[in-house]
Amino acid sequence: MENAILLSGSSGLIGRELCASLMRDNLPVHQLVRHPVHAETDNVSWDVDAGIIEAEKCSGHRAVVHLAGEPIAARKWTSEQKQRIRDSRVNGTRLLAETLANAEEKPGVFVCASAIGFYGSRGNETLTEDSAPGEGFLADVTRAWEAAADPAREAGIRVVHLRFGIVLSPDGGALAKMLPVFKLGGGGRLGDGSAWMSWVALPDVVGAIRHVLSHSDVSGPVNITAPEPVTNYTFTKTLGHVLRRPTVLPVPEIAIQTIFGEMGETLLLNSAKALPNCLDATGYTFKHPRLADALKAIL
Repeated sequence: MENAILLSGSSGLIGRELCASLMRDNLPVHQLVRHPVHAETDNVSWDVDAGIIEAEKCSGHRAVVHLAGEPIAARKWTSEQKQRIRDSRVNGTRLLAETLANAEEKPGVFVCASAIGFYGSRGNETLTEDSAPGEGFLADVTRAWEAAADPAREAGIRVVHLRFGIVLSPDGGALAKMLPVFKLGGGGRLGDGSAWMSWVALPDVVGAIRHVLSHSDVSGPVNITAPEPVTNYTFTKTLGHVLRRPTVLPVPEIAIQTIFGEMGETLLLNSAKALPNCLDATGYTFKHPRLADALKAIL
């Protein structure tokens, strides 16, 4: 088992692609799943709500990649939904971190999903891994989410926090929701279009995760964003150009706030200009550093 990687969130957009990439290179992947598994399999069962995990089967992996969590944009942010979002991330990470900290054979690295929501909405400010946390629901959740990995860190395990930007893929996430509207010619800027969008193509997400797995000098927060963030106005125009569709129907800020509430305001109007300083400093080469080329490649 010393070469195997334990992966949570393997059924999600990023998890599926990462699992396929690792298996193409004959790197064994054991999945952390929410349903019972047969004793003879290498997959591991857990129940975050009940605080239960097959601890003995978590021992001996060379790395653990934790991507699981309640989807951020699945539904409007009622108080109950916000609690689910927070608990699924904080409680799941803490359960896994404590389990790994107490494992007989600890992994070399614990790689945890996080998000650039850590920085809050910061206008035109350039954000790096050294920037202070911001304000708001996602900033609070992300700060607690990252702190939940402390038991693993204190046990001497290398811990990496993947601060994901907007992951671009036609198969899921924000872009998949945009495409039907844009293809019909109904796309347009959000609000005044000035908000910064820190995007990253899915192939580079997988590449970046594999990079931090193999580089022992990488620890702490890592911005998983392309090196050239763009404003919403530029993103809109670029997507329309790639699809050869007009983008003349702006969505007013008040409409977003009315229809989607706090979730829409946070996810669609917040501005975060995050740069991948850690990836750059440790030699990661982006496959798709520019938005137009990235959209053409993935679409």
